[in-house]
Amino acid sequence: MAKPFRGTYTVLITPFTADGAAVDLEALERLVEFQIAEGIDGLIPLGSTGEFLSVSREERTAIIETVVKTAAGRVPVLMGTGAEDTREVVALSREAEALGADGVMIIPPFYAVPTEDELFHHYKTVADAIGIPIMVYNNPATANVDLLPTTLARLSTIPNCKYVKESTLEVTRVRDIIALCGDRMEVFAGVLGYESAWLGAIGWVAVCSNLVPRLSRDMFAAAAFEANREKALPLYRRLAPLLPWVGGPRYVSGTKAGFRLMGMEMGDPRPPRLPLPERDVPTLASVLQAMGAMPAARAAAE
Repeated sequence: MAKPFRGTYTVLITPFTADGAAVDLEALERLVEFQIAEGIDGLIPLGSTGEFLSVSREERTAIIETVVKTAAGRVPVLMGTGAEDTREVVALSREAEALGADGVMIIPPFYAVPTEDELFHHYKTVADAIGIPIMVYNNPATANVDLLPTTLARLSTIPNCKYVKESTLEVTRVRDIIALCGDRMEVFAGVLGYESAWLGAIGWVAVCSNLVPRLSRDMFAAAAFEANREKALPLYRRLAPLLPWVGGPRYVSGTKAGFRLMGMEMGDPRPPRLPLPERDVPTLASVLQAMGAMPAARAAAE
């Protein structure tokens, strides 16, 4: 039996070539190696941060193959397989399983505004089609659907729906999900990693860990698994200045600009997303430099 998912999982950016015409698979390999070398607990390609709606079906397949092959079983790999059409989600999830993914992360259909009965049918249809765990992804700001704790309690009766990525700014939802779902569904924070750890989240799907995987992992582990506030809070305070640069409307552009500053080119976002404005780059460089994420000399040169 596979080990349960736990800890900090990076929702990976998707590197593109300089002209944006193709996925840079060599850069993706380097990114996976960087993450694993820095101690990350798991990887999630093709989430929102991975610009999953801006890649072709063929590019999706290449991304899955590259990440699974490079990770080589060293950490779990969950694939984002969300789509508007249930049939497409089934096909994408089956492909992810066939190519070696350890699980899938599925955002609800984001245009249809499905009812609770439709959501249950959607997730159960996918769950019945695959044999790997599903992480339900609640992100009402982008999905136009809010999976309330009561709805998640119903979804948790589907055997494969074992996890939820809870991406609202209401940290008490962690408490409520645990109370209603018990051990049927475990909670990964999607935004409030530090805060959610104290209420029982056993994982964190993080954007910031693209740039600082070790710091992100150490902070969450100190809070969630060690319950050590004296250790966790200083780590959180060290991490906090970066969070506005990898959240909100800048979550993709800020992360890719950060990699450029760190000397790890990952290309620009694909439109409609635009690169981080040049006026903001020096401030981001200062943040990364203060965190020790880039050499002082490189920061000064930018």
